[in-house]
Amino acid sequence: MFEHLKIYMKEKFQFDDEQLEQFRDVFAPQFVEKGNSILLQGDICKYGAFVTQGCLRSYVIDSKGREHIIQFAPENWWIAEQLSMARQQPAMYNIDAIEDTHYLAFTNEYYTRLNALNPQAKDMFNSLFMNSFHAMQKRLISHLSATGEERYVEFNKTYSMLATRIPQKMIASYLGITPETLSRIRKELVRK
Repeated sequence: MFEHLKIYMKEKFQFDDEQLEQFRDVFAPQFVEKGNSILLQGDICKYGAFVTQGCLRSYVIDSKGREHIIQFAPENWWIAEQLSMARQQPAMYNIDAIEDTHYLAFTNEYYTRLNALNPQAKDMFNSLFMNSFHAMQKRLISHLSATGEERYVEFNKTYSMLATRIPQKMIASYLGITPETLSRIRKELVRK
């Protein structure tokens, strides 16, 4: 699994093999079966994940029992409840597997250790945090101002590899629409 991360980090951040080998013991290979959780809302997030195979998701459940998906994390995506992990406070959302998933777990000391091992790691973290922050801003603006169709088109750009892998009700939850509305949008787009 670490080889998968090495390829990703070489492409995205230009680390060489020697630098990457310093990171090996910071990550712990893990597996979670479809339907099982790695974080429950209210618990303290002990680690984040870099997905090497499969797909995780983060979501909340509202007072009426409805799921609201915040993020999908397929291969080569990072997922964690950063604030809970950094401040050791209760997590705002759940993270579970929507497919059997292999991932590399990292704890909060990951950041400190990587920075100590390699000064270039700070730039990597800043880039990852900025990308995450930008994605959340885009999603918020989209939910406030875009139509269901526009949100679905954006979903397909962001998560093109997931459109046929995950249930329609999860895509609808992510988009903030009903599964029936999603079906109608898909039909209309096929006609265009």
